[in-house]
Amino acid sequence: MNTMNQSSRSEFDAIVIGSGISGGYAAMELCKKGYKTLVLERGRMVRHGEYPGADKDIWDLPYQNRVPRDEIDKHYYKQNRLSWWVRQDNKHWVNKDDEYPYDEDTRFDWIRGHHVGGRSIMWGRHCYRLSDIDFEANKKEGIAIDWPIRYADIAPWYDYVETFVGISGQAEGLKQVPDGKFLKPFPLNCAEQHLRESVARKYPERVVTPGRVANLTEYDPEIHKGHRGQCLARDRCWRGCPYGAYFSSQSATLPVAEETGNLTIRPHSIVKEILYDTDSGRASGVHLIDAETREETEITARIIFCNAGTVGTTAILLNSRSESFPHGLGNKSGELGHNMMDHHYGMGASGILPRLEDSYYSGRKPVGFYIPRFTNIDGESQRDDYLRGFGYQGSAHRIDHFPEGVIGEDLKDIVFQPGAWHIGMTCFGELLPYHENRMYLNFNKTDQYGIPVITFDARLRENEEKLREHGVQCAVEMLEAAGCIDIVATNEATAVGAAIHEMGTARMGHNPETSVLNRWNQMHEVPNVFVTDGSCMTSAGTQNPSITYMAITARAVDYAHSRLSDGEL
Repeated sequence: MNTMNQSSRSEFDAIVIGSGISGGYAAMELCKKGYKTLVLERGRMVRHGEYPGADKDIWDLPYQNRVPRDEIDKHYYKQNRLSWWVRQDNKHWVNKDDEYPYDEDTRFDWIRGHHVGGRSIMWGRHCYRLSDIDFEANKKEGIAIDWPIRYADIAPWYDYVETFVGISGQAEGLKQVPDGKFLKPFPLNCAEQHLRESVARKYPERVVTPGRVANLTEYDPEIHKGHRGQCLARDRCWRGCPYGAYFSSQSATLPVAEETGNLTIRPHSIVKEILYDTDSGRASGVHLIDAETREETEITARIIFCNAGTVGTTAILLNSRSESFPHGLGNKSGELGHNMMDHHYGMGASGILPRLEDSYYSGRKPVGFYIPRFTNIDGESQRDDYLRGFGYQGSAHRIDHFPEGVIGEDLKDIVFQPGAWHIGMTCFGELLPYHENRMYLNFNKTDQYGIPVITFDARLRENEEKLREHGVQCAVEMLEAAGCIDIVATNEATAVGAAIHEMGTARMGHNPETSVLNRWNQMHEVPNVFVTDGSCMTSAGTQNPSITYMAITARAVDYAHSRLSDGEL
């Protein structure tokens, strides 16, 4: 992989800002089409296999994988608000809050890391297609603006990326989460299967299916190119997988891009702004800061893909001010930074299943079950109290039993006896695209690189609160249907950002007066700039969004290539 230094070339065919899920995909597609492509990453270089702690057991890690309280208080006081996020085995992927500050008018949990590969190293890997129920909802309900695309526009691109990525899953024929190009699923264990059957009998519209994840249950080297291999069910995915068993930029897209000879990666490169040329009406390149030397430089390109993540991309665009665009590049609509969305959780239920004590499982499969949205999808499921819906992710496992005060042989005898079955499910709800939910730059306050500090002002509102109440109720109902006891319901609202699915701040739309991007993810007003990360989303759906970002990215690169070939860009 060619790593650029300060004395390297300053002109490319394409620049990709960011190296995560969508940035890696953009780089691969551009390189395969023959474009000399520069990937700019503000963090450090990480190559495939450079995953600290990937092969360690919990007892090999300091403090049994916990991070001391004083270290949390000093470095991760925002990143660890959810208490479970920062651990010894993943903290090297997590930004330190004292080094990368941001401000909040209302609480926002911005979970991020700066390194090549971005969050593709530690993502949750759930992959569910959006449907026309999602693409049509805004228009039907009179919410925000209409998506400029429908499922038919993106379906072939879902096929395209799922084939390469490798999605394990089970076809269910559901219109709200269309089936895809699946490898064999990780099967439900006996308790999860019992839940599926019990729920189907009482609530046939609620489907418990194996989670659809980007882990290779089957490996085909002719399809899954890069540094890939079959999943060994180690369930250590967020550390980074040395076997390339799940999809990441390191294991898949960047190696394929490298093989073309067209890829250059420049780490430690902070994009301050995108440069705009008034005469051509195009972006001419980027102005960047070397994170190590603080040296500033400009690099030019014919096209630019923005893939720094919703917050990173939007911050760059807002800071790209000129006489033509005093409020940010391509922001004559005034929508840049607005319509911030995420999924909200902290709601669900868990319980004990008093049966199946003579059944066991082996291995540590990386996913449990998924329950797709079942409300507001047709006339029969229509609700009067809230719009949109929710889905669930959950699992069942045997509980470890360590009685207090028991040691030695007695303890060994006990720990080898499996405990009761525990079933838990977390509800993920849709957040509507409110114009008032936003991020903006404080131009009166700068960070260590002289860049305006990002500030957030976004929250859940009445629709989300009512949705949450029903989501918890339905979780309890399903556990009761399975015969669970000691059921505990939870409804502790998370802040926007906590689901790590932030999106929507440079939305797609038909009209340049109300949106930033057109149906091809191309800026209405700056046609050689494309945005294909989460900021392009016009609504959120309930589905994990990364597979949609990848499909949209591949589609946008194909479109850009056709326009470049025709001499229009």
